[in-house]
This record gives sequence, structure tokens and C-alpha cells, in this order.
Amino acid sequence: MSKASRFVPEGVIPACLLPFDQDLNIDERSYRSHLNDLVSVDGITGITINGHAAEVHALTYEEQHRVAALTKEILGDRVPIITGIFTNSSLEAGRMSRMAQEEGADALLVFPPDVMVMGGHLRPEMITEHLRRITDASDLPIILFQFPLASNLSYPLDTLLKLLDRYPQIRAIKDQIGDGNQHERHIRELHALANPVKVLTTHSAWLLGSLALGCDGLLSGAGSVIANLQVALFRAIKAGDLKKAQAINDRIYPTVRAFYDAPLLDMHNRMKEALVYLGKLPEAYVRPPLIKPGQSELEKIRLCMDKAGLDRETAYAPVV
Repeated sequence: MSKASRFVPEGVIPACLLPFDQDLNIDERSYRSHLNDLVSVDGITGITINGHAAEVHALTYEEQHRVAALTKEILGDRVPIITGIFTNSSLEAGRMSRMAQEEGADALLVFPPDVMVMGGHLRPEMITEHLRRITDASDLPIILFQFPLASNLSYPLDTLLKLLDRYPQIRAIKDQIGDGNQHERHIRELHALANPVKVLTTHSAWLLGSLALGCDGLLSGAGSVIANLQVALFRAIKAGDLKKAQAINDRIYPTVRAFYDAPLLDMHNRMKEALVYLGKLPEAYVRPPLIKPGQSELEKIRLCMDKAGLDRETAYAPVV
């Protein structure tokens, strides 16, 4: 059995950012530094690349391939690598999955094809075929991304359960369903399966409540900035220490306002700006159509980092 097939998707898994230079090329030096910052956090259980936080929508296949190879070169076997599979083409998804395995990934994070927004929930055979192409190309464990109900890209529960039964490579879901009732149902029903499936929350705007429902961990872009706080919160929840969890959540809350206030599509732009303020990135370039936040928002981000008690020394440091 390969190391990859033994990967267990649980605990705190940051989704890393991808720095660019002023010409909007990948800044490999800053990327190396960012990954080393993340892997220095005691308690993380993996790092996700080529996801939303890395602006995967704006990356070519060749760039995603370069990121996968570079990540393995930097991290080696220090921490598992989860590679995002983001594409509207099922043929391309298979190609990406094969590439990820060849470049040493430990698991795949599979996004729903955007084209399914027009009624894919009524045609479950479409996502079934998409996953067939992926599983034919790679035997890596899969984390299936469950999108918000409001996106029209989430999988109805009956469809989700059929996918889990048909494709045992799916070891977890990244749950962003956005509804507390449905989120709890996912946790209970997936844990009750004959072969239980893990639930990783990405409800970063209400992380304390989500984890308290019994999630097995979290996979979040906010971990690119606050992985240390996420680890501390997850450990407090696992230990049943509500007072400590609430105290840590009080530090996380300002970052929620910094990252997740409307419009939500700016969340990862804001995370880059936070890391510039914290002295962890030299610049915060993003690829269009994303654009740099305005001055008033930059001031808000800085104020929120201060309220969270984050600075150059405390960013990524153990939480005491």
C-alpha cells in the first residue's frame, strides 16, 4: 500500500495562497517562503494547493503542474499534499489527477464543474462520469468539495451518498453547504456509513459552531494566515474545553470580518494583504478579474489583524 493510499483526511489542512510578482507571474521565492511558514505550524495535517485560495481559476494547466512539482520539491514528505482538481472538462480532470499523482500528491480535492450550475443536481450521472474519469486516472484518496446550497453546485444528499458508495476513493467531503441543519446531517449520516467518510468543514465564518457539531477537521483558505489559531481551536474542541475554544474564537473573529465580509470573492485578496501587513509576503498581487482592495479596506484588514493579536512574531507561532 502506498503512502498516499494511507492518507487520512482529518485535522487542520490550510489551503495555501499563490504569490505573484508585479508581472503576474508566479513568485516562486515567495511561494517557497509561504509554504515553509505553513509547515512550521505544529499540528497541521496537510496543505492544499491549486485551490480557490491559490486563484486556481486563473492558472493554466502548465502553471498548476509547475505548482504541484514545486510544492513537492519544497515540502518533500514533511506534510501531506492535497492537490485541487478544478476544471469544467472531465477529460482534463483525469489528466490533472494523473499529473498530481505523478508529482507526489497524497490526495485530491475535487471541485464540481462550474457548468453544472445550470441544473447538474438534476443530472447526477454527470458528476458520476466526472468522478469516473478521475478515478480511472488516479487511485489517490479524494476529498469531494460540497459547495454551498446557494451556488446551485452542491450535491443533494441522496446523490452524495450514492457517490460515496460508488467511489470508495472518496474519503472525505469539504463541506461548505452553508446551512447548519444540512451540515449536521452530513456529519451524522457520513459518520454512520458502514465505511465512514470524514467531514472537513470550510465554514470559516462560523468555525467554532461547525467544529462543535463533530467535524473531523477543517480545510480552509483562512489557514493560509491563521493556521496556528485553527489548530488551537480544533485541539480545544477535541479536548472538550469550551471556554478555551471560545477564547481562541474571540481571536479568530476579527479575521472573519477581515476576510469574509461582502463581497466574498475578495476573501483571498484580503488574505494576501494580511500577510503583507504581517511581514510574511512582500506584495499582494492578484490576477484579474480579481483586483486589489481599496485603501479603506486595507486599513480595516490591518485593524482586524491587530485585534486578533497577530503580528510578524505571532503569525504562525504556537498559541499560548
